[in-house]
Amino acid sequence: MLIERAEDLTLDAAPVELSPALLESLRANRSALLQALSSGEPVYGVNTGMGAMSKRRLDESEQRVHQRNLLLGRAVGGPPWLPYAEARAVVLARLRTFLTGDAGVSPELCQQLVALLNSGYAPAIPAEGAGSAGEIIPLAHAFGPLVGIGQLVDAEGNVHSAEAGIPAAGGAGFELGPKEGIALLAGIPGATGRAWLQVGVLERLVGRMGEVAAGAVAVVGANRDPYDPRVGRGDELLAAEQARILRLAGEETSPGALQAPVSFRVAGQVVSHVRRTVERLGEAVERGLGGVTDSPAYLGGEFLGTAGFHGIDLAAHCDHVVAALTHAAEVSTARIHRLLDPSVTGLPAQLARVPGPQAGLVTVHKRAVATTHALRRLSLPAAIGAMETSNGQEDVQSFSWEAAGNLATAVRLAREVVAGELLTVHQAFALSEREIPEGLRELHAAVGAVVPPIDVDRPLGVDLQAILEHVV
Repeated sequence: MLIERAEDLTLDAAPVELSPALLESLRANRSALLQALSSGEPVYGVNTGMGAMSKRRLDESEQRVHQRNLLLGRAVGGPPWLPYAEARAVVLARLRTFLTGDAGVSPELCQQLVALLNSGYAPAIPAEGAGSAGEIIPLAHAFGPLVGIGQLVDAEGNVHSAEAGIPAAGGAGFELGPKEGIALLAGIPGATGRAWLQVGVLERLVGRMGEVAAGAVAVVGANRDPYDPRVGRGDELLAAEQARILRLAGEETSPGALQAPVSFRVAGQVVSHVRRTVERLGEAVERGLGGVTDSPAYLGGEFLGTAGFHGIDLAAHCDHVVAALTHAAEVSTARIHRLLDPSVTGLPAQLARVPGPQAGLVTVHKRAVATTHALRRLSLPAAIGAMETSNGQEDVQSFSWEAAGNLATAVRLAREVVAGELLTVHQAFALSEREIPEGLRELHAAVGAVVPPIDVDRPLGVDLQAILEHVV
């Protein structure tokens, strides 16, 4: 993938190559930055200490090792490490922010990041323990391997020493130039990259949520009135979601009741709310990728100290998605319970072929209850609970790194609940005389391809895992 400008860099797994024109632009910007540094004026983290030590000026010998030491002295994290895909997304986000020119780093450093992305390895980054106004601890781990510090992980999760540097990147001899160490630690590329990765997963998941809900509506013969697009007046997104559920569920000429349980009737509102929060998160990610997050940033020929590390925008939108997913899981879990009830479906109790001797899908609901409870525990806003660090220099945090971690966990758990409802709806159709609506046949064919008919009790966890891996 040839990158001509920062916005061209995506999460695509294809090998990355920076265009000659982009490299030349980075080189010219770097030259101007070095010229500005030659004045000897204090520049935070370049010729001064960091944090509470920022008043301490560094002499020339100290400056020569300072940028590497910034990575060495802040790598205090440990396992568990981020999965390979998340760690790679952190590197991608860092490179994309560098390509804007704000950091003033060299094209050679950007090429080192490209080599890391193309190597098949990612840095071993601690999943927890950021604890500062920005992300200096996880970012020290993320970019230490460029200079032979720390560890790497491969796609299978195996851990390798980074003492020899990045494979195919010229060994561990890369030397960070002025301002390049602090640039690697600046901003919130970690939370941005991790959230960026989840947006793609969420876009697929929210589509599945609507399809699964439509199947539940169809199999119980719910009254279709709540899904009439006209009730979405004033909210185009809701009206579109209502129309989609109605189309997927098909018309119902003889509803089982005047009103279905609330968990069925609110499907459009719930799914459209999740979709809306995901869209807003995507916008926040774009702001994080394209905004000024370096500090000091090199803008218009001068160095500006910024607060681009304060990721409250991203943290708040991560929190919002987690809350939306939690509510969606609660509603989905309620529908699973109703689908096990003969008074709602007219089907055998617990969707067992032989109720009594067989448990049917009752334990699928129990797993969904536990998973939803775990989601509730994640829904406390991450930005609450600031504590001072660095002798009071850092007296608040946004905890955007933790918010992004909560988001990844919430997405995993929400997928589990959706898989549980999909399996339940699939079994309900198998026991029902109702035909699967045309718009849902492809989905249920995909389930049928990995889940054998449930005629007797068996370990349904295997079936749920198959749905997670191949359908949801």
